[in-house]
Amino acid sequence: MKLTLLFTLLSLNIFSAELGSAAPKFDLNGTPQGASLEKMKGKHVVLEWYNDGCPFVRKHYDSKNMQKLQKKYSGKVAWLTINSSAKGRQGFLGNVEAAKGMYTKEQMASMSLLLDSSGKIGKAYGAKTTPHMYIIDPAGKLVYQGAIDSIASADSGDIKKSTNYVDQALTESLAGKKISMAKTQPYGCSVKY
Repeated sequence: MKLTLLFTLLSLNIFSAELGSAAPKFDLNGTPQGASLEKMKGKHVVLEWYNDGCPFVRKHYDSKNMQKLQKKYSGKVAWLTINSSAKGRQGFLGNVEAAKGMYTKEQMASMSLLLDSSGKIGKAYGAKTTPHMYIIDPAGKLVYQGAIDSIASADSGDIKKSTNYVDQALTESLAGKKISMAKTQPYGCSVKY
């Protein structure tokens, strides 16, 4: 019974990363390069969970909203896009070449599109949706987790009416201020573990 309960808790992401705690470490392959969180200590890091087939991701990529945000913070933060779709599931990228094609097609301005097909890193963070956004401070602590913005829809017309939580959090954190909305409810498609 106890063992069954432990497996149930693990599968429900009860042990996911918490705000203010050290961000789970990772070392993932990707394009144009892989990335290791350990090597990014001393920088702000943004993690963006991605699945090209998700209408909520499409809202932000087809409108170029995500790429504009990635470009705005280029050189200021290490922005990493992570694909945790498992083999046989929507959005799966089988290798670095497939990731390279997607990175180019989407005109991503993130540092890398990383492959997490085992779902190990997504589950460590408790990533539930695409997009699901996280910000890690230079000390390696998780300082933001949640939605990209305040309107949970797949309609790109809502972008201009919404508050961009990630932009707001990065602006505050880079200025040395406390993040006013450190945790929000993520929205989107489920991560396809």
